[in-house]
Amino acid sequence: MSIEVSEVKTKKDLKNFIKFPMELYKGNENYVPPLIMDEIDTLSKKKNPAYEFCDSRLFLAYRDGEIVGRVAAILNKAANEKFDERNLRFGWFDVIDDYEVTKALFNKVEEWAKELGMETITGPQGFTDLDPEGLLIEGFDELATIVTIYNHPYYKVHLEKYGFEKEIDYVEFQTKPPEGWKFPEKLLKTAEWIKKRYNFRVLKFKSKAEAKKRGKELFDLLDEAYEELYGTTPLTERQKEYYMKKYLPFVHKDLVKAVVNEKDEMIGFMITMPSLSRGFQKAKGKLFPFGFIHILKALKTYEILDFYLAGVKKEYRGKGVDLLMVLDIFQTAQKMGFKVAESNPELETNKKIQGEWKYFNPRQHKRRRIFKKRIGK
Repeated sequence: MSIEVSEVKTKKDLKNFIKFPMELYKGNENYVPPLIMDEIDTLSKKKNPAYEFCDSRLFLAYRDGEIVGRVAAILNKAANEKFDERNLRFGWFDVIDDYEVTKALFNKVEEWAKELGMETITGPQGFTDLDPEGLLIEGFDELATIVTIYNHPYYKVHLEKYGFEKEIDYVEFQTKPPEGWKFPEKLLKTAEWIKKRYNFRVLKFKSKAEAKKRGKELFDLLDEAYEELYGTTPLTERQKEYYMKKYLPFVHKDLVKAVVNEKDEMIGFMITMPSLSRGFQKAKGKLFPFGFIHILKALKTYEILDFYLAGVKKEYRGKGVDLLMVLDIFQTAQKMGFKVAESNPELETNKKIQGEWKYFNPRQHKRRRIFKKRIGK
């Protein structure tokens, strides 16, 4: 039974590419399917502004006419220029437990990489740092979030057999508030001292519309805050508009925190949301006819709080801006009835951010990895 690998060319091919993992993980209580319409937009050259500086090829593996694997190869020219490298990314990798299928898929990826004159292949990564990235290597019995990859343990075995090695890891934490929601008095006093010392203020948004008005400012700050992180590239103006339209409709005004200075300039931000994982599971990749109802219900279920994005302006780092936001969000979470929080991926090297969780009984429950392979090895 030979394996055939073909490139995605038609709309039908693309839908098959997107739906394959939904079949592969059917019945898995920890896998969270994405919305099909979102995946189409992300992988569409007409809709995703990342294609202004990226190119991609999507591959499907077949055996006896049945899809048995998929992978996307992504050329991010902006990242290669920024980091002075010749690298091809891979993402959207899913496969049955058969190494020969993985080998056939990555032979195609490597073939294109050689045609382009690339020297390395890394992944799983997306077009930008805001796409899901990092192969899950610990925490297979934990519920995924809507912005992370879920995969079987054998994926790591397949990649290593093909010659991939560790590039860098991300860690994730689940945290709980202090017993009885009693924050250390020293912590509360420190927060008040920071506000008075630097004339900082935590914004209280009166409406979602007010939060959206400062969305552009937030994404400008995100660009600066993430500039030095692994694999990140500056967002274009079109990308900022794209992500604002994609994510801001889901935000809750009380769960977006921002700190401003005496000039009312945003110097830090934090975006959190109620976990949408169970809602997405029930939607099964579709908003209609009933999927949106499950997602709206999840938005009003205050049990698990997901941390999505956070950043602090460079010149204000080390002045307690992040502490103000973390403390404020947990105080808000207390009032709303949340029981636990999910950090989502943080670079294993980012010890300062991880240190912020020490007051909240952290449990490292997931680890994910970016792999790297040198061409020809």
